[in-house]
Amino acid sequence: MNTPGKKILDTFDIGDLKLKNRLAVAPMTRVSATEQGSASETMGRYYERFAKGGFGLVITEGIYTDQKFAQGYRFQPGITDAEQALAWRAITSRIHRHQGLIFAQLMHAGALSQGNRFLSETAGPSAIRPKGEQMKFYYGEGQYAVPRVMTDEDIADAIEGFGNAARLAVGSAGFDGVEIHGANGYLLDQFLTDYTNLRTDRWGASVRDRIALTLEVIKAVRAVVGGARVGVRISQGKVNDYAHKWAEGEAAAETIFGSLEDAGIQYIHVTEHKAWEPAFSESGPSLVSLARRYAPRVAIVANGGLDNPQHAEHVLNDGADIVALGKGALANPDYPNRLLMNQPMKEFDFSLLGPIANIKDSELA
Repeated sequence: MNTPGKKILDTFDIGDLKLKNRLAVAPMTRVSATEQGSASETMGRYYERFAKGGFGLVITEGIYTDQKFAQGYRFQPGITDAEQALAWRAITSRIHRHQGLIFAQLMHAGALSQGNRFLSETAGPSAIRPKGEQMKFYYGEGQYAVPRVMTDEDIADAIEGFGNAARLAVGSAGFDGVEIHGANGYLLDQFLTDYTNLRTDRWGASVRDRIALTLEVIKAVRAVVGGARVGVRISQGKVNDYAHKWAEGEAAAETIFGSLEDAGIQYIHVTEHKAWEPAFSESGPSLVSLARRYAPRVAIVANGGLDNPQHAEHVLNDGADIVALGKGALANPDYPNRLLMNQPMKEFDFSLLGPIANIKDSELA
């Protein structure tokens, strides 16, 4: 294989946290928790492989944040009470044993929920049925439900849930920080997206209003965590609408990234289908470049088709500080060690994600 430049294997600091390299494991839903939402022994073994393999940072799958509307999938882990937090403590301890760092990704599914044990209805910014169909490999079937319109009380509950989950994550569970999931079509992204948010109150209309919920969540999380250990994931595409682009183009990027930096977070995690490609047209800057331009004082994590070292180097040159791998990490949980030793990488086996995308025994061998 072609060896990239040294930069990706250099150390990097996120606030007071020192990463041993610039490689992270991207969040990936694996529906392998207990039915009650507690992280399992299988998950512990799964995550530990990445720390053993040399990744500087592990970002968990999306963890639901409250016992109301947040849960998205059956067998999704949560962090809503002491029992769930204690189950995560067993996993964070495994990561720290190998001098790795681990952030909890905090997620509210909103209208994309397809398996919530607490409530049978879904909720979102507007009563708009989500595009596409529920994901079968996450136990879904048929169309998404039309969500109920969230009231101010519902919104306040969601914000409080993020704050409580963050407190449990960095306290009882032992996480090194948290990533707020504002991407991929879930609740915060539903508020940000023009066609899923038809509100005319303080939470709708302009891009500045539509990003407001994310900013309020950041405020609640920072109140218990501090800004040095908080990141936010942002995307244009969604799990049910991969091709979506922000209608306002670069003007939206300026507002979104600038507002996130002003909110006092430590990093922005940008995810695109192909992170090195232009964001809005056949030419022009990538979303990574725009994040760097409009949020110059925060770290940028790039995700999206970056298993190829040349693509990874491209986004690093575009302004990214950290490269997050999904399928590349699944195929090579020791990716950083292989890169360091100039060893060939294994190809990704798509059977790992089917028929259900749970953790397979073959991944733990």
